[in-house]
Amino acid sequence: MGHVEGLRERKKLRTRRTIATEALRLFAERGYEETTIADIAEAADVSPRTFFSYFPSKEDVVFAEVDDRLAEVADRLTQRPPGEPPIETIRRSMIDIMEALVTEHGEYGGVQVQLILERPGLRACALQRMTATQQELQQHLRDLCPGISEIDAVAASGIAVGAMQSVIVHCRRNGYSPEAMRDALDRTLTLVENGLCSVTALTQGTEISKAAPA
Repeated sequence: MGHVEGLRERKKLRTRRTIATEALRLFAERGYEETTIADIAEAADVSPRTFFSYFPSKEDVVFAEVDDRLAEVADRLTQRPPGEPPIETIRRSMIDIMEALVTEHGEYGGVQVQLILERPGLRACALQRMTATQQELQQHLRDLCPGISEIDAVAASGIAVGAMQSVIVHCRRNGYSPEAMRDALDRTLTLVENGLCSVTALTQGTEISKAAPA
């Protein structure tokens, strides 16, 4: 039963990513406003109804990759092996996501960034997602590290999310090769980790009693 469910989930993920990739291709070739949901569905070989079962709107398909990767981070943080320091969980999560990001959407990654930068509605959606992600990561950190102060959790989540988002946008906007993007993200990960290691609660493998906010 589990094997069948696993196959079904992988098929759904492939369909979702096909829809997203075809959407970005059409946006690049025809323009965002000129591309309809019916066009995207036809290119992905699905029905418009199927499109809506994966994405509530055309705006949401632009953020498909972002939403998928953020969901993966949340899953990994909640499934931390017993005794593993949170900083190690964060590092493993970010490494895996980095590897996926360097190849996701290929030549259309820059199109995704350009759409967000050019359209106020998409910029607003991007800001909402980034804010929600930081807040969710804050809560995960406070759950994983009862001893972490409120300010440390806020700052740590902002460092991690902000740094990765900024570097990904820069690399895609400037057409970095997969190899160059991997190097840039690896450097970013080192900088983030060095900064987060100053937060004692993130480097401890066992939970400690909750301290008063700093």
